Amino acid sequence: MQNFLYINYPFWIHPELFPGIPLLGLVRWYGLMYIFAFATAFSVLRHLQREGALDTPDSKATEDDVLSFIGFGIVFLLIGARVFSTLVYDTSGLYWKKPWLIFWPFDTVTNRFTGLAGMSYHGGFLGGLIGLVIWCKKHKKPALKWIDAMAVAIPLGYTFGRIGNFMNGELYGRITKAPWGIVFPRAETFSASLGWVREFADEIGMSIDGFRLVNLPRHPSQLYEAFFEGIVLFLLIWSLRKKKPFDGFLTACYILGYGAVRFFIEYFREPDADLGYRISVTKDAAIYTNSSMLNLSTGQIFCLMMIFGGTLMIVILGILSRSSHKK
Repeated sequence: MQNFLYINYPFWIHPELFPGIPLLGLVRWYGLMYIFAFATAFSVLRHLQREGALDTPDSKATEDDVLSFIGFGIVFLLIGARVFSTLVYDTSGLYWKKPWLIFWPFDTVTNRFTGLAGMSYHGGFLGGLIGLVIWCKKHKKPALKWIDAMAVAIPLGYTFGRIGNFMNGELYGRITKAPWGIVFPRAETFSASLGWVREFADEIGMSIDGFRLVNLPRHPSQLYEAFFEGIVLFLLIWSLRKKKPFDGFLTACYILGYGAVRFFIEYFREPDADLGYRISVTKDAAIYTNSSMLNLSTGQIFCLMMIFGGTLMIVILGILSRSSHKK
């Protein structure tokens, strides 16, 4: 039975907010979503500060403290996200040879302004974490308490980042016959002469007669991430914020929770074409479909590290907390 329910990517969505207009054409959805993300995270942190979540017996946290804290973290987050993206995910070797291009916002061939195209979540997480620890040490604040607050704030802000990826038409998922599959205009196309392509198109009611190349619908994995890694994870950690057994618990829950959710969503998201799978049990495994749960992407390997790290953090901090209470 044909479903006729795949979705074409909205034609009016472009990476730029005002395409074709001088100067205004430089404003991109992704950059705007970053602003929304940081503003949302600040609002959540401000709420926690008003609740007294950041106070200690010796001092009361102020709005200036919150602004300084998140500002410091954002700078390190952007540095980590960009460095990780260029040195870990880029396979050309360009940035290792010319590291000054890491923060160069122009295309090296056309000299067209592109902004800092390419950011890595895991690099941003690591960079931001380092920045927050440095800030807490510098201002003599209890790091675990303050980073716990940030762990509550991050997921809701992260939602906007993934929406920005969707608006850019990037980081799309693998091909799917699900009725909510979306045809992304910049996705890999397939020859219409291939038997499996014709069969796939027939099953979803897609007419490919007269076409040499076919763009098949894909999972909108950016939206899956926005919902589960953003909204759902936020609601979970938000509900735990007044019940945490020890400082650092919410941070560990975020690390473990994000790693677990992202690991499974990666099965729907297509890996970077130039990286493919880091671990593959299937010979010449195609990245546009999931042939084995044991084929793991780069992101999944980092997520496994997060799951292990978050679990270990809960165990160690739990033991230390119980030991301190017995004294």
